Parts: sequence; C-alpha cells; structure tokens
Amino acid sequence: MKRELVVTPKFKRTYRKFVRRNRKLQNSVEETLKQMQEDIYSSLLNTHKLSGTLEGLRACICGYDCRIVFSLEQGSDAEVIVLLDIGKHDQVY
Repeated sequence: MKRELVVTPKFKRTYRKFVRRNRKLQNSVEETLKQMQEDIYSSLLNTHKLSGTLEGLRACICGYDCRIVFSLEQGSDAEVIVLLDIGKHDQVY
C-alpha cells in the first residue's frame, strides 16, 4: 500500500531543535521515516497505540530514547502518516 508522510509545522520545529542538539540522531530519524513509508508496522519501529491524553495516536521508536508521535489516516488513494511530534520519551508523552 502506498503511504504518504505529512509533516506538521510543530514536527518541523521540534525536529530542527532535536537534531541540532544531537546531530548523530539525524541519520537515524531519516532512516526511520523511510521505514515508516515502507512498512509502518515493521518490528524495527515498534509501532504502538497510545493511551490517555494521546489516545488515538501512535508512536514509534527511532533510537534508544527517541520517539515519533503520529496519526495514521486513510486518504483517497493512500494511507497518510501525519507526523506530529518527535523527542525523548518524557518530552513527547
């Protein structure tokens, strides 16, 4: 199935700050985004549903202490992955 990544302004802002603090994570995040487009449920991503105030959203792992929060929506001809937030575990949850 075809998947499309949609980046929100908040994700862009947070991504720039996050990568600026830790340049080594940039490659890891880019690889994770590619993997998300290929197979969102890959065991490498550890994609999981969230609960509580973030119920209805999902998250995946892109490094030891890096999480990407996103929503998964159905578009007219493709699945749409809306990237909402990125950061350390305690920052995004």
